[in-house]
Amino acid sequence: MTSPIALLALIGVLYATGVYLILERSLTRVLLGILVLGNATNVLVIVAGGRAGAPPLVGTAPDAAMSDALVQALVLTAIVITLGVTAFLLALIHRTWTLEREDDLTEDVEDRSVRRRLARGEQEDEEELDTTGCESTADTDPDDTESAPDPAPVTAGTGREGAP
Repeated sequence: MTSPIALLALIGVLYATGVYLILERSLTRVLLGILVLGNATNVLVIVAGGRAGAPPLVGTAPDAAMSDALVQALVLTAIVITLGVTAFLLALIHRTWTLEREDDLTEDVEDRSVRRRLARGEQEDEEELDTTGCESTADTDPDDTESAPDPAPVTAGTGREGAP
């Protein structure tokens, strides 16, 4: 079985373009990258399925002349999965645009905290850090801002802050 070199080149270009777009920080480009990768996968499965044959209906053609229905089923499944992922990413893009009026992924506070702790040698790798139990906000605040003062202590039994 031989595959047309043009389709193989198309698959390579589509995969390269999809990976490039996914690595961008813009959510719209990530969405486009997912769509291009989905299309590249569909073309790859179709090319790997072999040449086209007669419709896979029993009795209309000899068994050897029929095309494989599994290829069509796999491509249809891949299309549905790509549609679901696209709907999810569109919801994320809409939510991000509604909240921040931009679709670029920004670096969050936890990313900065993990990098600072790694640089100071307080941990070996990123999996060791549990930032949910930080004792102070200095570890999670951005470098260019000061940490907020500690709130007044709660007196035992009164439920009021700062009560003597």
